[in-house]
Amino acid sequence: MFPTFGRVFGEPIPAYFTLLMVGFVVATFLGARWAKRSRQDHNVIIDLGLVSVIAGVAGARILHVLADGYFWDYVHLCTDPVAVVWRDVTTPGECRHFEGAWDSAKGLCHAARRDCFAWLKFWNGGLTYYGGLAAAALYGLWFLKREAFPIWKAADMAGMMIPLGLFWGRLGCFFGGCCFGSPTDHGFGVSFPPGSAASRKQFELNLIESKDLPSLPVHPTQLYEAAGCLVIAFIAAVWIHPHKRFDGQVFCVFLALYAGLRFALEYLRADDRGSLFGLSTSQFLGLAVVGASLMLWNYLSRRSKRLLQLPG
Repeated sequence: MFPTFGRVFGEPIPAYFTLLMVGFVVATFLGARWAKRSRQDHNVIIDLGLVSVIAGVAGARILHVLADGYFWDYVHLCTDPVAVVWRDVTTPGECRHFEGAWDSAKGLCHAARRDCFAWLKFWNGGLTYYGGLAAAALYGLWFLKREAFPIWKAADMAGMMIPLGLFWGRLGCFFGGCCFGSPTDHGFGVSFPPGSAASRKQFELNLIESKDLPSLPVHPTQLYEAAGCLVIAFIAAVWIHPHKRFDGQVFCVFLALYAGLRFALEYLRADDRGSLFGLSTSQFLGLAVVGASLMLWNYLSRRSKRLLQLPG
């Protein structure tokens, strides 16, 4: 685990956001090349990418706050900091390191000061993919319509490029140590270093004696998803796109394949995922996305047939 890639002017370079931005640049660059080959305005795709990343981060953060199980912590950080307890912090020294206040009577560390803007601080971690996808998609629809750019052709481009961006983002998760998997005895298990999120979670569950020990080997779910996203990108670009029967087909396939991948991997993840009707937040949303992709497929297919039947 390498949560930072050194320092610039004394400030750490976070691995997750660095690789997330690499993914954004790669996806935008390839999207612009696609536009040129398709004889479309590549500048529209560059502008779309620049603002979509902002909308995506905002949407991902908002859904994290609302659905990942931390909503009341953010509320209490503003209204009653003492109510926010960091249970994985177990010593006074560590509590001071995290700028908390140690309750010696209860042996607990709680927030020491009010912070009404903690929910906005996405750089401290906490982004939910589906929130980012929804926000970026809504903005993209408005922007493409304003620019008179073929919306569903652009959606197919996104269906090829988004999984490439996700590949880099999940590598960032691996280096940062978030989104870790459940313990495994298989040889491909990965042990995260002392003090990592995996170690803290396993200590909280009494699986290891101290969070200052390396974690038990866990499924590298971040790498599983990164590999799965490359496969999805390959299927979308090499198999579906050259043989598509209507605009928007590639995007529908991407939505369904990623939702299926994410649904399966949620069973192997051990970090806090939120819960809704017995499923994680991402699993519940994934089911909705599969349903929406099927309906969109049906609508676009029928629309394409109607357009082909029009005279002239």
